[in-house]
Amino acid sequence: MMASRRESSGASASVKRADQRYMGRSSPGADVQFVGSRGSYVQGADGRRYVDFIAGWCVGNLGWDVREIRARLRRFDGPDYVHPSYLYGPWTELAQQLADITPGRLQRSYRATGGTEAVEIALQLAMASTGRSKFVSIEDSYHGNSLGTMSVGASEYREDLPNLLRGCLKVKRPLDANAVDRVERLLRKRDVAAFIMEPIICNLGALVPDAQFMRGLQRLCRRYGTLLILDEVATGFGRTGRLFATELFGLAPDILTLAKAITGGHAGMGATVATERVARAAEGKVNVYSTYGWHPLSVEAALANLAYLRAHQTHLLKNVAERSEDFRSRLHQMDFGSPVDIRVTGLAIGLEFEDGAYAGALADRCRKAGLLLGIDDDTLTLFPALTISRRTVHEGLDILERCL
Repeated sequence: MMASRRESSGASASVKRADQRYMGRSSPGADVQFVGSRGSYVQGADGRRYVDFIAGWCVGNLGWDVREIRARLRRFDGPDYVHPSYLYGPWTELAQQLADITPGRLQRSYRATGGTEAVEIALQLAMASTGRSKFVSIEDSYHGNSLGTMSVGASEYREDLPNLLRGCLKVKRPLDANAVDRVERLLRKRDVAAFIMEPIICNLGALVPDAQFMRGLQRLCRRYGTLLILDEVATGFGRTGRLFATELFGLAPDILTLAKAITGGHAGMGATVATERVARAAEGKVNVYSTYGWHPLSVEAALANLAYLRAHQTHLLKNVAERSEDFRSRLHQMDFGSPVDIRVTGLAIGLEFEDGAYAGALADRCRKAGLLLGIDDDTLTLFPALTISRRTVHEGLDILERCL
């Protein structure tokens, strides 16, 4: 069975009251209580089955309830915990696999519990290895919820947190060939430790930078001694039709950040992968320590997830390409009733509306009708599982079209 039916809508009401009383949130939780999931569907406590076009916001790339992975985790008989100061074979096994599959000359992995911590580690490595303290990022892009990551990223709560890192500069959109000149003006003083960005900017509606911008960015970073940090916390592990979105532009980052789909949602984990040059330059200058980073059970989940991905990679990426065209074709045929910019790169899909209120209302109508979408200000995001079937794509898009 996909989910237990023991809970009812009444239980959901009690959970909602308890959530409001005991859970710390920045905003109220959506009125859906999950009790199970399989493939590209999640089950609500009220018995309703929802088409899942979020996949945990790029977490469940392989779909939910992958039996091979769950079976391997049930068989796990490793240590309860390994102190970070000691050696553990599966740590090096996972780090070697990441070195093998990530682009460029990335080699050294630093352990983290999730995406925010992975980006924090990247910022520390950049400062320690270059001796510089400034950063450049894309205006309104998101990189995490800690003070450091909010300094280089966007957050609606920035104004309430005045003591963020100084020296964090932003590049405005559009990210085209003309933006390269703006980047050079920021880097030419040779005081910028790193330029950080997502290769496909997910929170901005799967925004795709111009290839000339990306190539120019790499060239300028090398010219002025600025490290290039590519944040693939959301786009990594097949989301864009390539194993890493970095490959779409042929870039070789100095540091890559990973999380979300690295375990497929089975456990929390993040990773910061750096070149040998960066790692050596930072040695003895920064204490990269994480108590629960790469917990043994999380490592087992990541190894199982990567094994499944390797075994099915050809089929998965073929499915991404085919389903991407299904989304592109249907979305461009729809009458949204409001101006919208449709972006589709693999299964990273964004619908940016001129009317933010319309976007929010549409996401709410879809949820009530049985379709889960992401919403960020004026933009709807669709990040379905890479395994989603053509039938489920159209089932979800039928709901979306009825809600327009």
